[in-house]
Amino acid sequence: MKIAPRPGTRPATSALLPAEPLWKRVPTRDADGRALSDFMMIIPRLRQRSREEIAAVTDRIEAVLRRYGKAVVFADLNLSLNLLWVTVRPVPGICLELPAAIKVYVPEALLVAERLRRG
Repeated sequence: MKIAPRPGTRPATSALLPAEPLWKRVPTRDADGRALSDFMMIIPRLRQRSREEIAAVTDRIEAVLRRYGKAVVFADLNLSLNLLWVTVRPVPGICLELPAAIKVYVPEALLVAERLRRG
């Protein structure tokens, strides 16, 4: 698994991927037809860092994703938006456990959540 920055951004150590919209690339179902889950994390000011710093952060994220390799289906790091998108298999608690693990290695990473509406 290799996280590749989006085109038009400063490349880290990964190769660039075509700028196809995320909705076209993100899988929504696994091979058995089960729905997949996903989460987003914002990494503030990542794109403003040096190539070396971006590469270091990318490598740390990639190492965490590899540890969860059986659960992770897709990952995209968009440097223009400072946004990490991860799609995972339906494993109980994975959408909290995996972002928490990423946060250990990238403390500035923030999990994006929808505000709970009451009533």
